[in-house]
Amino acid sequence: MSVRLRRVYEPPEPEDGVRVLVDRLWPRGLSKDAARVDEWPKALTPSTELRRWYHAGEGSYEEFGSRYEAELEAPEAAELLDHVKELSAKGAVTLLTSAKDPEHSHAAVLARLLASRSR
Repeated sequence: MSVRLRRVYEPPEPEDGVRVLVDRLWPRGLSKDAARVDEWPKALTPSTELRRWYHAGEGSYEEFGSRYEAELEAPEAAELLDHVKELSAKGAVTLLTSAKDPEHSHAAVLARLLASRSR
């Protein structure tokens, strides 16, 4: 299994494999052609309420991660998470986000969950 985290604003690379946008909102100022997104599973992204709560500074990254993991247990999100896991079993998958620090974003939570589900 190969899952990478990258900013969607970075140019695509051959090693990216399937490029999955994991943001609920389309990145500002980026055309769909330039982004080269293969999939955009919006139900796999944090809820608007959770995003607003976290960006308002009302909780820690750890608490955000726990709340996001709970959201991912919903049937549609769990199904999409399994789908991305299946993609990663076949080849490289890159989780794309507009977050300035992908390693401390919801995309990192997803990558961690994908790694733990592959064992």
